Amino acid sequence: MARASKSGGAGMLQWIGLAMIILIADQFTKVLIVGYYNLHDSTYVTSFFNVVRAHNSGAAFSFLAGGSGWQRWFFTVVGVVAVGFILWMLKSHSGQKLFSFALACIMGGAIGNVVDRLVHGHVIDFLDFHWRGMHFPAFNVADSAITIGAVCLILDELLRVRRAR
Repeated sequence: MARASKSGGAGMLQWIGLAMIILIADQFTKVLIVGYYNLHDSTYVTSFFNVVRAHNSGAAFSFLAGGSGWQRWFFTVVGVVAVGFILWMLKSHSGQKLFSFALACIMGGAIGNVVDRLVHGHVIDFLDFHWRGMHFPAFNVADSAITIGAVCLILDELLRVRRAR
């Protein structure tokens, strides 16, 4: 009986709460970056990490960043549609902890980046990892949450397949 209640709206609230925490953390860190850094300003932190202010008008790894502006709206719509789909999935599967955790992480990150696109016209990135002269593209808290969510989705599927054997 408790499992049945977890599959409805009550169980869904904890996952929406997690997504909201991710959204707040993402937007708070971006407000700090915008407040203290000009575009391309950078602070050396360690031999492999800098804090930098970068703007990304594209998607992951600046995919389509060179577009004429249409990509802002395209990626905003993709983010909104993804959030709608995730909410539908959470309503149906909120009792599946790892799966729902993954979806909540992806949703929180997607909303964070959609907010950036709507407010700024681009996504604000600031985490800059590098090693031996190679730089990983700068990213943010939202991107981190989306990546963690994607890894958890893969892990959830692997575990589901393993249990089915």
